[in-house]
Amino acid sequence: MKTYVRTITFILCKAVHDVFPNGKIKIQFPVSNGYYFNLDINRTVTPEDVQVLRNRMREIIAADEPFVHHTCTLEEALEVFRNDESKCSLLNSLQMEQTEYYSLGNYNDYFYGPMMNSAGEVQLFGLELYYNGLLLRVPRKDCPTRLGQYIRQDKMFGVFNEYHQWQDLMHISNVGTLNKAVNLNYATQLINVFEALQEKRISRIADEIASRKGIKVVLIAGPSSSGKTTTCKRLSIQLFTNGIWPVGLSLDDYFVNREQTPRDEKGEYDYESIHALNLELFNEQLNAMIAGEEVELPRYNFATGQSEKSGKRLQLDNNQVLVLEGIHALNPQLTSQIPDSQIFRVYASALTTLTLDDHNYIPTTDNRLLRRIIRDHKYRNNTAQDTLKRWPSVRAGEEKWIFPYQENADAIFNTAMLFEISIIKKQAEPLLQAVPKDSPEYAEAKRLLQFLQYFKPIEADKVPPTSLLREFLGGSSFEY
Repeated sequence: MKTYVRTITFILCKAVHDVFPNGKIKIQFPVSNGYYFNLDINRTVTPEDVQVLRNRMREIIAADEPFVHHTCTLEEALEVFRNDESKCSLLNSLQMEQTEYYSLGNYNDYFYGPMMNSAGEVQLFGLELYYNGLLLRVPRKDCPTRLGQYIRQDKMFGVFNEYHQWQDLMHISNVGTLNKAVNLNYATQLINVFEALQEKRISRIADEIASRKGIKVVLIAGPSSSGKTTTCKRLSIQLFTNGIWPVGLSLDDYFVNREQTPRDEKGEYDYESIHALNLELFNEQLNAMIAGEEVELPRYNFATGQSEKSGKRLQLDNNQVLVLEGIHALNPQLTSQIPDSQIFRVYASALTTLTLDDHNYIPTTDNRLLRRIIRDHKYRNNTAQDTLKRWPSVRAGEEKWIFPYQENADAIFNTAMLFEISIIKKQAEPLLQAVPKDSPEYAEAKRLLQFLQYFKPIEADKVPPTSLLREFLGGSSFEY
């Protein structure tokens, strides 16, 4: 899938080069089951422009020219891409002796991974006008003969745009400019500014919750290693500053007895399913607490797989709200019996906005996977190989139970830090290097190591103890 996306992106960039020789195209972020590009042709992009580009892409595919791989010196690459500032910035910041690039006909581009053999191997794509740019649509992973469903993701688009504006303020748009800032000893300033911007965003969410009268439940959802737990803790502090007393509640205690747990297609217990939770009891107790009644909370015994009485009783005061975090927090089934006017939903995820260069984005999943590798090693005694082995099933659960409900959120909080991969690098590299070469996980480990080589390292001691990154690096002032 990554190879297909790289290939169709290459074809789009070539089409822009052919149709608009003085135009510039820049990949921004994944959205709406596709990839959003900004196209600068010194005027407003029209539907007719999109149709011309679409036709040119089809001509390139029909010609079926091969992609030619080149290995060259750094000086040769800089000469090839002398008119591409983003590529030259990255190459200059690394000072590698050798590098590589691809050509298709008379067009050259620099991509960070293999391409398909020829343009004709691309069979399916979509290109549409999207806001003031382009949406490149790609096939579904589970059904390559169909495009991913087009869905509006206005909230997600807004968050990505907001973070791009922050990056513009700091003049950090890609890894090349980040590396330059690190080389000039601006890392501490960059960290302090971005931490403050993130705290300001959390504060705004707390202010919005406080402004809505009648909110009694705050739900926080997000995929694996998105930083939900620290987001919950920092949001709780900001709620305190608004005179609201947050009361934590664990969804894990609402698991049904093990024998009642649904099974997946392999016949194994599916603890990721929303039906692994006792939804009836959960809604009954939430309604009771919202009404001011006292309830006895359940406790799930993971050793026996049974739901038990905890002996812990809870009754909400007028200035208290329940705060819960979990993968199902945005699913309408979870709180089907609670009025929406009493619920505030937060979606937290590491929405990476930094790009390697103008044509190469950094997958948000890579960011989260690197976080999880170092966290699992530090706190769960797992190897990188263990984490890589489990990652496909984790991703499958996210696709099924989390991502379809992103736009249900009242607020989306981006937990990605502009500088974080530069910090994670030092902890992640030795763990990835330890993955056995004869294991099925080695190819992915090698890919991640190649990806990390583009980042100049930043020392972790520059990160404050309240940072969300400390959830993964260790050394947090929060208790987990």
